[in-house]
Amino acid sequence: MTLLIRNGTIVTEGASFVGDVLCRDGLIVEIGEILEVPADAEVIDAEDKLVFPGFIDPHVHIYLPFMGTFSKDDYVSGSKAALMGGTTTLIEMCCPSRADDPREAIRLWKSKAAGISSCDYTFHMGVTRFDEGTAEVLREIVVEEGITSFKVFLAYKGAFGIEDAELYKTLALAKELGVVVTAHCENADLVAEMQKKLVAEGKTGPEWHEPSRPVTVEAEGCHHLMAFAEMTGAEVYVVHTSCIPAVEAVVAARERGVKAWIETVAPYLILDSSYAELSDFEGAKYVMSPPIRSKEHGDFLWKCLADGIIDTVGTDHAPFDFETQKHMGHPDAEMCVGADLKPTGRAGNFTMIPNGIPSVEERVKLLYNEGVCTRRIDLQTLVRCASTNAAKIFGLYPRKGTIQVGSDADLVVWDPEWSGIISQRTHSMATDYSAFDGYSHLGRPEVVTVRGKVMVRDGKWVGVGGWGEFLHREPKEK
Repeated sequence: MTLLIRNGTIVTEGASFVGDVLCRDGLIVEIGEILEVPADAEVIDAEDKLVFPGFIDPHVHIYLPFMGTFSKDDYVSGSKAALMGGTTTLIEMCCPSRADDPREAIRLWKSKAAGISSCDYTFHMGVTRFDEGTAEVLREIVVEEGITSFKVFLAYKGAFGIEDAELYKTLALAKELGVVVTAHCENADLVAEMQKKLVAEGKTGPEWHEPSRPVTVEAEGCHHLMAFAEMTGAEVYVVHTSCIPAVEAVVAARERGVKAWIETVAPYLILDSSYAELSDFEGAKYVMSPPIRSKEHGDFLWKCLADGIIDTVGTDHAPFDFETQKHMGHPDAEMCVGADLKPTGRAGNFTMIPNGIPSVEERVKLLYNEGVCTRRIDLQTLVRCASTNAAKIFGLYPRKGTIQVGSDADLVVWDPEWSGIISQRTHSMATDYSAFDGYSHLGRPEVVTVRGKVMVRDGKWVGVGGWGEFLHREPKEK
């Protein structure tokens, strides 16, 4: 299988130049100007187009049991949606409950993708308890299952959340193994108390979700994680950072020598807290945790991206239907019907709304339109935050995240002049709504390849299920 992409503007994290990319047997084998065309090559003309390395979403949920229901996407719809948006590699959060066996959990999550996914994939291993046998199990998962990043929750107490002693042991083990620990940073007890208070006061709509988890709560979670990282020497990665004080807490720790990475997600950059305040329960579409903040926080996040303070942009893709699943938190929830609902016998409130916004398909379009086209970020920053940095942090570079000889032929030919409108009617995600419905944008992936195989052509799906491979990773050198 030979592919030649001709005369495109090749964009990497550090350079931009016009040239050709020759791919053979799934790898990039030559880069240069006016390369000779092999007799067996398919030629794609990329003149006046941009050629990016395949994008990596470092934070998605495809299979997710959460709040009594399940996310709507599977790897058929989720990987197709990713590729239609230019994302060629997914890193999914494996999120067992505290009662689940971690070995069984990672094998279950893998089975949901194996032979099904159209794009390449790997996982962060959720650590939701740390008891007598956990260290041995996690060592096995790192070595035998090829998973070299953990995920901890400083939230969702009683479900995914861990206690401080467990946090310390997880970070200490990660340091020993050369594993990165990703973390959802909030203060679970403060959230629980704020939720009780607001609901008792009759403040039950989706607009009260953000006040129940204010920026102070997120910043405290970041301070907390940084203290434990400093004590253990572990490398940490703060997921879905939403606000000014949270970023400042991590930056202060970096200045003390803590090795900490910062991720934000696309909804925080595009939306603001007013969306969760929409009437007629429409605000439930925009409930995620940490919540979407007021506009000044989004503006700050953009500046931090441009300055290199924020390292990656993911999605925290967590797809739940609006009409059924999000309505679990509706005041009349007990009267709602639907396969995903169970009668509660009581009125719903914002604490019962499944958290998450479907966005894996739209991330790069949003970053390009709102970032590059407005000159908030340049093309190199787009590549860094949406591809290269994730590859480097999570042990995939230079196989992924760059355009160089020897790298996987994951490539995106981007049409910068194409204009379109995001719509639930045309997206590939399995949800019944889009958080960005009606959004006009410039630019789209015209051609997308995974290891040299064309999966999207002329902006249309031509891919096959099961092409995606699991990416076995090795621990970092300690």
